[in-house]
Amino acid sequence: MTILDNPSQHSTAFWQHGPYGTGKFLGWLVKEKKITPHIPVWEKSDRADGIVSRSDFIWDKRHGHYICPNGKLLRTSGTVHDGRTRLYRASKRDCDVCPLKAKCCTRDEARKIPRDLHEDARDVARRKMKTKAFARSRDERKRVEMRFAHLKTHHGFERLRLRGLSGARDEFHLAAIVQNLKTMALRLVRPPPEPVIA
Repeated sequence: MTILDNPSQHSTAFWQHGPYGTGKFLGWLVKEKKITPHIPVWEKSDRADGIVSRSDFIWDKRHGHYICPNGKLLRTSGTVHDGRTRLYRASKRDCDVCPLKAKCCTRDEARKIPRDLHEDARDVARRKMKTKAFARSRDERKRVEMRFAHLKTHHGFERLRLRGLSGARDEFHLAAIVQNLKTMALRLVRPPPEPVIA
C-alpha cells in the first residue's frame, strides 16, 4: 500500500478522477496507486419503492455476466457508454414470461443493468466497508473533518485567497492556529469535566 506523496495530490486526484466514492476515483486508488480505499462507495442504484434494485442482481465474475433474481442471464455487447459503463441486457423472451416483470422492467421491454468500468474497485471498497478497520478509520476521519467543517462554518474558510501551493499552505496554517488558540482559550476558561470513575 502506498500513500499520496503530497497533499496537493488529493485535490489533483479529485479534479482528474471525480468525487470520492465514484468508480473512476476508486479505480484510480486501487488499480493505479495500489491504495486500499477507506471511502464509502457512492451508490445511486438502490431502490426504496419496491422495484428490483441493481444490487439484487448477482455478478458472475468468472463468466462476465449478471444473473437476475429469477435466474436468467444479462449479457453485454461490450460497448462502453459515456466512456464509463457497459450495459448488460436481459433477453426480452425471458422478461416477457417472468413473474417479476412488473417490479423489474418498469419502462423497458427487458431489464438493463449498467456496470461501471471500475466496478471491481467499487467491490473492493464495499468489502472494506464491512470491516472493523473501516469503522475505525471512518470515526478517526470524522474527527478531522469536523475541524474542517468548523473552519468553514465559524471562520468563513470556504475558499483560499492566496495563490499557489505555498500561499495555500500559509493561509491554512494561519486558520488552524486561530482554531487551536480558540480551543485552548475555551478550555482555560471552562476546563473539560472530570471523568466519572465507577
